[in-house]
Amino acid sequence: MDKWNLWDKVQYKLMNFRHPKIMDKYKEIIAELIQFTTDRDWDQFHDSKNLALAISIEAAELNELFLWKKDKEIESVNKNRLEEELADILSYALLLAEKHNIDIYDIIHRKIQKNAEKYPIEKAKGTAKKYDEL
Repeated sequence: MDKWNLWDKVQYKLMNFRHPKIMDKYKEIIAELIQFTTDRDWDQFHDSKNLALAISIEAAELNELFLWKKDKEIESVNKNRLEEELADILSYALLLAEKHNIDIYDIIHRKIQKNAEKYPIEKAKGTAKKYDEL
């Protein structure tokens, strides 16, 4: 796979994401999230605004894990806490996507394509500059 260009790698990974077993896992986790919230009658709180706010709040908690850390400490953050915060963020994001019938694979694929146009390899490789500064 090292000889493949970037786009070939992306297409290969997208094909694997669409694999039935992966799609089944995606559908299962969405169903589990919905069942969890329904069992607790939390659907009443999960409108789009509140789900978006929850994502933001959980992202702030993720940022807190890295707050005031020095270079060497950054990559050794507590993995369990990292997993907890990522799970919260992803759960709320999946619920929000499901609420609006958004296919996460499609939107991420489209965003990758859009970013590939904004950040061509020959201009963006190795730099953190924004697309309008390249």
